[in-house]
Amino acid sequence: MSETGSLLVGLVCPACGTAVDHRQPVGTCPSCGGTLFAEYDLDRLDGRTWLRSLRDRPARLWRYRELLPVGRADAIVSLGEGGSPIFPLGAIPEAPDLTVVVKDDGGLPTGSFKARGMTAAVSRAKELGLRELYVPSAGNAGVALAAYGARAGMRVRIYLPERTPAPQRNACSSYGAEVRSVPGTIREAGETARTTEKGRGSFDVSTLREPFRVEGKKTMGLEIFEAGGNDGLPDAILYPAGGGTGLIGMEKAFSELARIGLLHRIPRLYAVQPDGCAPVVRALAEGAERVTPWADPHTVAPGLLVPSPFASERILAAVRSTKGGGVTVTDGEIVHAMRQLAERHGVSASPEAAAPYAALARLRARGDLRPGETVLLYLTGTGLPFSIEELERAVGVTAPPR
Repeated sequence: MSETGSLLVGLVCPACGTAVDHRQPVGTCPSCGGTLFAEYDLDRLDGRTWLRSLRDRPARLWRYRELLPVGRADAIVSLGEGGSPIFPLGAIPEAPDLTVVVKDDGGLPTGSFKARGMTAAVSRAKELGLRELYVPSAGNAGVALAAYGARAGMRVRIYLPERTPAPQRNACSSYGAEVRSVPGTIREAGETARTTEKGRGSFDVSTLREPFRVEGKKTMGLEIFEAGGNDGLPDAILYPAGGGTGLIGMEKAFSELARIGLLHRIPRLYAVQPDGCAPVVRALAEGAERVTPWADPHTVAPGLLVPSPFASERILAAVRSTKGGGVTVTDGEIVHAMRQLAERHGVSASPEAAAPYAALARLRARGDLRPGETVLLYLTGTGLPFSIEELERAVGVTAPPR
């Protein structure tokens, strides 16, 4: 049996300090219900030697195996995820004095960054002997779990809000997952899922309700660092925040890289949310410790329709620790950004992925982004399942003449 060399040594709850044995299946903290995070024996890892060793490994997510939570190589459930490109967008009239680059996860398996979290979560579930998984999802996470669950030979149930776009709903079914529709938002889908699944022996892989999806998302930050090193790091990263796991994952990656002596400065993280559902941005502006649920949430970006993200105190702490911030954009600006990315830059972006592009001008105007800085836009998913024309009609935007 081949070993990965994972340095995982345990799980810890930052809210109450409880340490938990990682060798048994566990969801949230048994003491306080908070999110558990993986801890690694970083003292055993020489940063520079490890960084050099990466040169000889395939450009895939599991190249970072020492800092990922799976010990047995035969437990890894992979579809070739990771290694998404970083490239410059070119001239942007709305932000002419910034250097703007994108990291595009739209080409990952299942079409979004959710593949990163699910490869880690499903692999660890397989290693622990779990056979039945479920998740409430706005769409992309469900598609990813369905695919990776199928790859692992597991039973999967997906709880989707009724308004989930048909392409994502159909994709979940095509992978053999059982799909259940729930009235309302992902909040109601989560409540229904946990009530329905109670006592069935299934395992919840909801955002931040299990410890390992964030470890897969951590590779977002590892890849950004490896692409350019300290000299090539962006000054700021704009990220579309729904459940917020990516913000936590990137901050965790940067912190671990700093602890092994590789990273000397951390990019500022900015949460971008639609103005119809912006609990994280509001909490950041108010200096709150955690979010309050957003009343009457609405947006054309299904992955950002998260009115009360779980473990929001961890999301806020991740952003604040980097001296970043938050900003809202309108649905009209999101749809316009989708068209601009496609027609101006040749980039296909989902509504969620387009939100950071829409936020550029606003953040530059208010001084968060400064002349000469390099800004990375994290594009979380492909726009192929979406019709820009239909979205323009939905938000009352007139398409430009052709």
